[in-house]
Order: sequence, then structure tokens, then C-alpha cells
Amino acid sequence: MSPDKSSDHISFAIDLTVEEARRRAEVMAALGPDWDPVALLEGEEQASALLYPGLDAEQQRTYDMLVAAGVLPGKGTGRAASH
Repeated sequence: MSPDKSSDHISFAIDLTVEEARRRAEVMAALGPDWDPVALLEGEEQASALLYPGLDAEQQRTYDMLVAAGVLPGKGTGRAASH
């Protein structure tokens, strides 16, 4: 049997908090000062309202199936799909 080498291991840990804060700051800087998430979501809801009205029966069943599966957001949810 070989001797126990577990005492030769060195504990090693990295705190990524500062790196995550830097990454988030870089993302926000890349988005720029004119980025408006509320306006973006409102625009997506307006586009969705224009895209899905007037579906025929088969299209409506497919749409309902995709909403139930979480692929598409439901009407009025105001959120992106969950999957």
C-alpha cells in the first residue's frame, strides 16, 4: 500500500466576486447609455401582438401547445419564454 498523500494537498479557492462585478460593468458599458430595457420589452410585446392575431384553428392549436410547453410566452405575460 502506498502512503496516504491527502496531507500533501493544498486547499485552493478563488473568489470571483470582483471578476463578476467587472464583467457586469463591461456588459452595461457595452449596452451604452441609451439602452432602455422597459422600452425593449414594450417593443417585444407590440411585435408579438402584431404577430399572433388572426391565426387559423391549426395555427392557434400549435401556438397554444408552444405556450403550454413554455417555448413561447403566453399573451400578456410580459416575459420571455421560460425555456
